[in-house]
Formats: sequence, structure tokens, C-alpha cells
Amino acid sequence: MNSIVVFGASGQLGNCLKTFAEKNSIASIYFPSETEANILDDNALKAIFEKYKPSFSINCAAYTAVDRAEDDREMALKINQTGAENLARHCAENGSALVHISTDFVFKGDKPALLSEDDVAEPINVYGQTKLDGELAVKAILKEHFIIRTSWLYSEYGNNFVKTMLKLGAERDELKIIADQAGTPTYAMDLAACIMHIIGSGNTDYGAYHYSNEGVASWYDFAKAIFDISDTRVKVLPIKTSEYPTKAVRPAYSVMDKSKIKQTFNIEIPYWRDSLAICIDRLKNR
Repeated sequence: MNSIVVFGASGQLGNCLKTFAEKNSIASIYFPSETEANILDDNALKAIFEKYKPSFSINCAAYTAVDRAEDDREMALKINQTGAENLARHCAENGSALVHISTDFVFKGDKPALLSEDDVAEPINVYGQTKLDGELAVKAILKEHFIIRTSWLYSEYGNNFVKTMLKLGAERDELKIIADQAGTPTYAMDLAACIMHIIGSGNTDYGAYHYSNEGVASWYDFAKAIFDISDTRVKVLPIKTSEYPTKAVRPAYSVMDKSKIKQTFNIEIPYWRDSLAICIDRLKNR
């Protein structure tokens, strides 16, 4: 396999890519620190491309604090748009294809229908807008790109909904969880495996793709499954979005159609609850 560099290597997807590479004995993938591989530092990027000469670059670096982004638009835009633009430019100059990770939050999500790659992106919060701006920058600069939109990402690494629920479930007798927002939980280890499959396939059908686990769940369903699988005894009450106001508005229905990625790269995608069980088992055995 050709040389690969992961940007944003310390995040949960970066850690999952690292775990995948170790388990599959992939020696040609590199995980520089975010100081060394700062996507906002032109000199750092130039040095990275000179050092590793990657055939593929994977951009996992992102500003993902959805509510904080509402008050920190400038930094969210820098990382999600300017950073993506910088990386795409260096990829173009150095003959590197780019795998750029994006989000279901680029959609308004106001209709109960599967979202395809061709549907109009219409973000309803700052985070979603800055991620869309990043997508547009990549498309404008670099033909050799795979933009992969994903949703509700969790894993054994970093901060995420699964780890938060397990912590709160152990501390409290009762939790209120939103039941009128639907999407698909996605195990970051599955996404990492998909990314590596795309790179290894040699397929150059560049463009935007959707990847999440299979199935549909509300945050309430997701929480209930976490507690059922982990055998955590806590009462879970469903509530409306209006009962739990947040700084940023979220899509009410952001379930993505994965037909394109499955057909193009001949992959099977696990059901969300099956992957959740694997993650929880790994968390227990850490």
C-alpha cells in the first residue's frame, strides 16, 4: 500500500485508524502529532508532504463542538474550511488523493427520507455550515478527493455519546434523552475499516459518499441500547427537543442513504446495534 498520512491523528477516528493499521500490519500509514501536522500552518504542511510523500491524505481534523461553534464561528471556520482548503492545496501540489471526513449536519434534516449525496446541503447550524464550506473548498481545489459524510460517531476513544451515557448511567437513577431526533449511530472502527478499504481498492471514482452504520435510531433508542447491552440499570425517559434546548439547532432526521458507497466499493455495512455491542465489549475489556 502507498504512503498514507492521517491529519487529526489524536481524535477518535484517528485512533481507530491507528488501531486498524496495527491489527492489519499496515506499516506505510503515518500519524504525525497535530503540532507537526497542523492544517492551519502552511510550513508544517509543506514539511509533512516533503517528509512522507503521501499518495493518500486522510483529514480527520475538525472542529466538532456543535454548540460551542455557535459562539466560536471564527475558529470553527478556520479549522473546518480554511484547514481543509490548505490540505487540499498541498494534496494538489504533491499528487496526493484526499479522504476528507464530513458530516450529516450539512443537511437541514426536516423530512423523514433517506439523504443521498445529491440532495441539497442546507445546514442549520454553524458547525454544519463550516463543514459544508470545507467540502466546497476541497471540491474546488482537488479532483482526487473522497468526501465521506458520517453521523453520530462513537468509539472506545475520545469523548462521545456512548462513553457519556455509560458514565451517567453509573452515577444516576434516571436520565431524560431526546426522542424526536433520528439518525444513525456509527462506530468509528467501522468507518476506519471503510476508509482503508477505499484506499486499498484502487478505485478512483472520486466524489462525495455517505457512510454510517445501517439502521435508524433516536438518541433515546441509542441510549436504551447502550444500557441494555452494558447491563446498566437506569430509568430512561423520552423527551422532546423542545424540552432540552441547546445553543445549536440539530437536524430532526438525518438518516443517510449508503447505496452509493456500498455499490461503488462493494462493501457491507454492519447494523448499528451489532457494532455498538462490539464497542461496549471492548470498553469493558480495556
